[in-house]
Amino acid sequence: MKHMNLLRKLHFRLCGLLLALLQLGFAQEVSFRITPLRPVEELRAEALKQQPPGERGTFLKPDLVELVKHDPTIKLDIRYATTNNFLGTPVYTQARAFLERPAAEALLRAHRELQAQGYGLLIHDGYRPWYITKIFWDATPDDKRIFVADPAEGSKHNRGCAVDLSLYALKTGTEVKMPSGYDEMTDRAFADYAGGAPEERARRALLRQAMEKQDFKVNPKEWWHFDYQDWKQYPILNVKFEDLGQ
Repeated sequence: MKHMNLLRKLHFRLCGLLLALLQLGFAQEVSFRITPLRPVEELRAEALKQQPPGERGTFLKPDLVELVKHDPTIKLDIRYATTNNFLGTPVYTQARAFLERPAAEALLRAHRELQAQGYGLLIHDGYRPWYITKIFWDATPDDKRIFVADPAEGSKHNRGCAVDLSLYALKTGTEVKMPSGYDEMTDRAFADYAGGAPEERARRALLRQAMEKQDFKVNPKEWWHFDYQDWKQYPILNVKFEDLGQ
């Protein structure tokens, strides 16, 4: 009897966890996980004391746009603001997504084109303060660092010109299945991975086609990561979300 009660309790807890994830708009899978090399809060304290790498040259003035304020039909699943991410702990202080204005306008064009085909864009990440890139790098083992940016060089996310995203079905409002989960550090995440179901690869190709039409380029190692063509024209930023206004 005790054994059955324990099984029932476990069942209800798992169901509760699944329901919570669905209510928060998460995808169909729990994020890929690694064991951080050091505690994230310890890494955060160190990263906040440091500065991005110095840059030479002339850059455009940053003009970050909050995506959902320009089109509320774009969905957000900002996992870095939750425990459902590859580090297993919240890293962002707010669940928000920004891009530099030209990149944001290009993204909205892709979103509207996809809507005609029954899909919408689901955003996992956009502009990323540099100190977060530093945390990711310092937390990640050497054999997985091909999936994270080197803070010594800065990230295209730091410039507001990279976006991590997937598709959701307009009919159901839920994320569609792709060949891998978001932030999965395996070869299934590669943009040209030939495995998975045909319909998964077809949706991945549809997303890529819509984004490339608007001058984004896919990251070969991450089907969900797209860089806007003009990223070199913008500086590395380290502005926290809470300092970007509401």
